[in-house]
Amino acid sequence: MSMKISRALLVENIHPQAENLLQEQGLAIQRLNKAPGTKELKENLKNIDLLCSRSRTQINQEVLRHSRLSCIAAFCIGVNQVDLDQACKQGIPVFNAPHGNTRSVAEMVIGLMISLSRSLFDHSTNMHKGLWKKYAVGCFELRGKTLGIIGYGNIGSQVSVLAEALGMKIFYYDIIRKLPMGNAKACFHLENLLKESDFISLHVPQTPQTKNLIGKKELALMKKSCFLINTSRGSVLDLLSVKTALESQHLAGVALDVFPEEPQSPKEKNWISPLQKMKQVILTPHIGGSTEEAQVSIVFEVCKSLKDFLQTGAIQNSVNFPDLIPPPVSKNVTRISNIHKNQPGVLSAINKLVSESHVNINSQYLATNEWIGYLIMDLEHKNINELGQKMSQLKQSIKTRIISHNSSPLKS
Repeated sequence: MSMKISRALLVENIHPQAENLLQEQGLAIQRLNKAPGTKELKENLKNIDLLCSRSRTQINQEVLRHSRLSCIAAFCIGVNQVDLDQACKQGIPVFNAPHGNTRSVAEMVIGLMISLSRSLFDHSTNMHKGLWKKYAVGCFELRGKTLGIIGYGNIGSQVSVLAEALGMKIFYYDIIRKLPMGNAKACFHLENLLKESDFISLHVPQTPQTKNLIGKKELALMKKSCFLINTSRGSVLDLLSVKTALESQHLAGVALDVFPEEPQSPKEKNWISPLQKMKQVILTPHIGGSTEEAQVSIVFEVCKSLKDFLQTGAIQNSVNFPDLIPPPVSKNVTRISNIHKNQPGVLSAINKLVSESHVNINSQYLATNEWIGYLIMDLEHKNINELGQKMSQLKQSIKTRIISHNSSPLKS
């Protein structure tokens, strides 16, 4: 299928600046200021090339197969709401904002640690009830305490830096080898971190491997009176086991910003958690990245990736495509991209078409992963439409696009 990217759908109240930046790229914008269900999303994606969403919109296999999408922009960090494998197989790169709300979440983690260690929320609740309960027992400084960080990515490492500045000792655990920030020390086994930490903060993605990462066994390994914070994904904690650990006073306190099941809309009522109304439990509605600064930062990060993809075909930091960063388009060449199944002989077939069309290749760039190959070619020819159509008709081709502006777009 050959197509020009021209129409974008924005859902979930994405920051208005995103609309302005996308319009600058010549995109026609449609808005849907909520997280649509599968049926509604499929209906709204007719004739849409670019879908811009946040974390609540489920972009599943059914949605993707009924779409003509060329790319997806997730204005958030996590992308577990997108069927990444299916998107890749259909030639749809997915861009997110891995750095956009890093600082906002990291600062909130520090705030939650202070709030837990000083019982601030319980003190505040008592004061609102007219109760003056001043006490120091069970209240601690962060200085000199040990923080264990599970998941040492963009956010976890930032928490590490901020916590060390407060005088904390930092241990971290990650399944991927990561360079420590400051004086942080890596733990090669999760059990070691659990045993040594006064505070534990979770910063892992939602995967089958992280489901119930912290359960009854892991909680039992923690220090008595440890504080537990989760701002990553709700599925990584076994909440019933956490409740038991709180009731037995094995855990001193818990702060959660994410939950296994979260409302799709603020209008939904009667949200329930087993940890509601428990002492030394802070519950917040997934607001770790909900600052004005973070929302603007996310917009610029994602829109920069989209701009590069639209103007030059560059793919950098896509969560489901191989990176390919070609130079700017030179004068007197036409740039064309082709996404195809990663099978033997495809590149040979494409080059044969180019040769038969008597078109000279100025430069050629290719990146592959398990399922697809992403090819960019700069060709010294002004009218490339016929060649583009032939490339798109190859049985291995998934999507073909003319990127440079010195020829008319291919028909969809």
